[in-house]
Amino acid sequence: MSKRTAIATRPEPPTRTAVRALVVPVRDALLALFAGLLLFGALGSTPAGAVARIKDIVDVEGVRDNLLVGYGLVVGLNGTGDGLNGSPFTEQSLIGMLERLGVNIREQTLQTDNVAAVMVTATLPAFSRQGSRIDVTVASLGDAESLLGGQLLVTPLLGADGEVYAVAQGALSVGGFTAGGDAETITQGVPTTGRIPNGAIVEREVRFELGELDEIRLSLHNPDFTTAQRIMDAINGAVGAGVAVATDPTTVVLRVPAGRRADVVGFVTDIEQLRVVPDQIARVVIDERTGVIVMGENVRVSTVAIAQGNLTVRVTETPQVSQPNPFSEQGQTVVVPRTEVEVDTGEDNRLGIVAESISLQDLVQALNALGVGPRDMISILQAIEAAGALQASIELI
Repeated sequence: MSKRTAIATRPEPPTRTAVRALVVPVRDALLALFAGLLLFGALGSTPAGAVARIKDIVDVEGVRDNLLVGYGLVVGLNGTGDGLNGSPFTEQSLIGMLERLGVNIREQTLQTDNVAAVMVTATLPAFSRQGSRIDVTVASLGDAESLLGGQLLVTPLLGADGEVYAVAQGALSVGGFTAGGDAETITQGVPTTGRIPNGAIVEREVRFELGELDEIRLSLHNPDFTTAQRIMDAINGAVGAGVAVATDPTTVVLRVPAGRRADVVGFVTDIEQLRVVPDQIARVVIDERTGVIVMGENVRVSTVAIAQGNLTVRVTETPQVSQPNPFSEQGQTVVVPRTEVEVDTGEDNRLGIVAESISLQDLVQALNALGVGPRDMISILQAIEAAGALQASIELI
């Protein structure tokens, strides 16, 4: 029987070329990983969500909406219109409209249950052209119960200057309804308000030629010196020095470069896409009606000691009934009062020290550590401001 002999062979050492082929991919991978870490660190150092487009924090002066309003009549209601006694102006409007159409009913008594007087409102967007359509909102002016199924008659819509800028007419779209009988009525939504999509035709344009402007003004939503300066620096850095000038905390003036006069829209588009970090003042907004407190990220508080205690008085009435003995002729059934009074002075509450905060989170955590609720926090913040320890302004809404 033959024996097999296993011969172990030593691997050949890699050549210098093979070693170099292995080292190069590893080096490239490490360099890519290192570059990725640097990029991640650079992105992480920028506050997420703090950077905003200029488009979202400013308005272009002159590019604005215009409010329109008109008075009209809605017809075709199923007995849910204005009553004869509750809305006399509905009858007068109906008589005037019919007379313009050649129908004389001056001496007649009209039933206006199927007619409702309404106010029609609309918003005329910037650069709306003659013949374009806009949405309108219709709301009852009298004592109509519902506008469901109604048809708005021709209604001129006036601007602030008294000129007619659009004319509305059409069938109403009402989201709410009312149903019921003699003993109960159910109402869902608001049946006395409706909308007419594309219900008005623009008859007059608001002239504004953006392409003819040599200067464009940007108005900040929240006026601030720092934000205006940052917007100016961002624009000058991207377009060229001297293009933007911050004249006040609200306004940044843009001088349209000579090479962009033929493309002002494109120039404004490029400006809108630039990003800046808006600044804000330290402010605490308080709504005492609902107990809502909103604090900005720049709110700071100096070292201060706070003691919060409540005096609670609880009065409980448990009256008892006292009856005479059975078969007694000399007694009456009376109610005997029983009152229990409890007083809680909150002596378990201790004096707490709120150290100087470096962030909004520290302030909130310090107040929450004292067991302070939103209602009590309002009084504490006002007291801290009175003591001069709150480095922010308080605004009540």
